[in-house]
Amino acid sequence: MSQSRHCPAVLIAAPASGQGKTTVTAALARLHRNLGRKVRVFKCGPDFLDPMILERASGASVYQLDLWMIGAEESRRLLWEAAGEADLILIEGVMGLFDGTPSSADLARHFGVPVLAVIDGTAMAQTFGALALGLARYQADLPFAGVLANRVGSLRHAQLLEGSLTEGLRWYGGLSRERGIELPSRHLGLVQASELNDLDARLDAAAEALGASCDATLPPPVTFAEPEPQACAASLAGVRIGVARDEAFAFTYGANLELLRKLGARLEFFSPLHDRELPVVDSLYLPGGYPELHHHALAANASMSEAIRAHHAQGKPLLAECGGMLYLLDALTDVVGERAELLGLLPGEATMQKRLAALALQAVELPEGTLRGHTYHHSLTSTALDPIARGLSPNGGRGNEAVYRLGRLTASYVHFYFPSNPDAAAALLRP
Repeated sequence: MSQSRHCPAVLIAAPASGQGKTTVTAALARLHRNLGRKVRVFKCGPDFLDPMILERASGASVYQLDLWMIGAEESRRLLWEAAGEADLILIEGVMGLFDGTPSSADLARHFGVPVLAVIDGTAMAQTFGALALGLARYQADLPFAGVLANRVGSLRHAQLLEGSLTEGLRWYGGLSRERGIELPSRHLGLVQASELNDLDARLDAAAEALGASCDATLPPPVTFAEPEPQACAASLAGVRIGVARDEAFAFTYGANLELLRKLGARLEFFSPLHDRELPVVDSLYLPGGYPELHHHALAANASMSEAIRAHHAQGKPLLAECGGMLYLLDALTDVVGERAELLGLLPGEATMQKRLAALALQAVELPEGTLRGHTYHHSLTSTALDPIARGLSPNGGRGNEAVYRLGRLTASYVHFYFPSNPDAAAALLRP
């Protein structure tokens, strides 16, 4: 007999990107955590940087939710499990509330989670109410919790914004535009949590500021249905997988690592930047990150380069995604024109550019099976290799990313979400 679970929950959304959803979500998470509550936070859609911040804010692992890449049933499982342990579930939306297919609104509606709309109140007064009303009423069947103002200038400004709300829309408070609260960003999004020495101070300041403008009562509980049991025949029992993790390679889904462990793999983390040799492993996983910010240091670590080349020469599996793929190329040139020669396992070069090169969800039909994921990068790569497959986007967005293969080496701009096909993911990394 299936069992439902109940837990207070809201989905934090906004009219557009750049409104401060992550700052507000992190402030809410830290506020309730500081009150002694267990908070679980999720992120809508593909993202690596926001979850790093949200994990620090909440003190718990952050996973993705998405009706396409993750799937409705896997998303249901994650929410149901969280509802069994948390006092509050927060879900940070992606882009604008109604943007994309599926959108944050689609996810909120599917699971009955009310939307808390974050609106940047900068240079705005009564129009704030019109925008809030539009978000609340644009889709009649969308559960809606209320509105929270971000980047409020003063107490009087907050009062103007609150007074503009009509039709019973609830005011959840306002977060000031203090410089010590905002989270810095760079070309792929927020700066990594590990790079912010004052991150905890920022989070506590944001929580205190938010708590001063609203009461911290929990929202009403949401009912989460028990998911159907999922069978998986894949196994990585006894397989030792080396996972690159440092300042240059940090874009890994927590769900990917969790799946590899569930399949029996032993994960060995190593740093292509700082370590001189590989751990004893059967397979290598080079995720994305910021190799363009460290390409000279990567090039200078000759012993690590030789170790990875030897791993490939021995016919061992190697999976490289986005930044990991750039590391495999002959050379990488950054945005100011500085070039560094890298591993040379994949013929070709990449050049960073300031504008976005591709942003899209991707489904890739590999010989091992179809894997879903996404692509998001500012570099352009040239290679004479013919791809073994190309991605397709459900939204028809730019992408159609190529997947390259040389022996057991598989490389692409696509960040794969392993739980979308555990058998295929295991086959890529199984010796």
